Amino acid sequence: MKLPRRTFLHWAAGAAALPIMSRIASAQAYPSRPVRVIAPFPAGQATDSVARLIAQSLSERLGQAFVIENRTGAGGNIGTEAVVRAPPDGYTLVLSGLSGAINVTLYEKLSFNFAHDIAPVASVGGSPYVLVINPAVPAKTVPEFIAYAKANPGKINMASSGTGSVSHVFGELFKMMTGINMMHVPYRGGYVPDLLAGQTQVVVGTIASCVQLIRAGQLRALGVTTATRSPALPDVPAISESVPGYDATQWYGFGAPRDTPADVIAKLNQEINAVLADPAMKTRLAAIGVDPAPMTSAAFGTFIAGETEKWGKVIRAAGIKPV
Repeated sequence: MKLPRRTFLHWAAGAAALPIMSRIASAQAYPSRPVRVIAPFPAGQATDSVARLIAQSLSERLGQAFVIENRTGAGGNIGTEAVVRAPPDGYTLVLSGLSGAINVTLYEKLSFNFAHDIAPVASVGGSPYVLVINPAVPAKTVPEFIAYAKANPGKINMASSGTGSVSHVFGELFKMMTGINMMHVPYRGGYVPDLLAGQTQVVVGTIASCVQLIRAGQLRALGVTTATRSPALPDVPAISESVPGYDATQWYGFGAPRDTPADVIAKLNQEINAVLADPAMKTRLAAIGVDPAPMTSAAFGTFIAGETEKWGKVIRAAGIKPV
């Protein structure tokens, strides 16, 4: 049968529009069932807390449960790999942080590549860390501490929450930029008791873990790691005020398996950014030391690439190897 040209063109136009209409329909229907959000660190840690706050709001906005699943181990790699292997349908997400970008360089034989295999969905925000010392160290400022460290090479032990951890690489960047020598002491458990006892003298730690001890005078805060001061410690200068260019931020954001439909990612990005704009959510995030930093998914991807390169240089220069 030979179709009239006008009829043929009409049918052809309709057929061409079907994929577009299908994508629009899929985005409108998403999510039609519960979404799994993998937090690759234990319950109670900052990554888990951020994941639960955002997931609760997404559940309320979208009418489907966003369920947190803690898949821990190997510096976040086990949970991240579970997402890499999941179907790319938007029903498995990961709440990632700086460790994901660090691990690209730190682990040479991973079976996946964070930068390549996880699609950036949405940035949540960032947190400063704080450089603190045992008060027995005779330094009140970052310049005084640098001078003391240079005058006492090999006598300062720098604690961290583990080799290749965020606190470790933040400390290594500080060492590199100031030219001081500190012995790294990694801890698998908490480092605070040894820091208070003076067995270690310094750490670049989370504000949440240090703030009460700072206020009680048990630890002395010298500087926060972000380029500007933190509202959580407004009287503590930024390290960059005396070490120009020093800038280190722990950040959090959502990712999905590579090849997750672009319309689903766009919807998630829109909804997460709307959550971050809520004044109540800003207050709740501030309570755990997180400053919201909404971005488009493309901008978040560019940010992750920059962080991967930056901390890769630090890891290679310091010769950090996983243990």
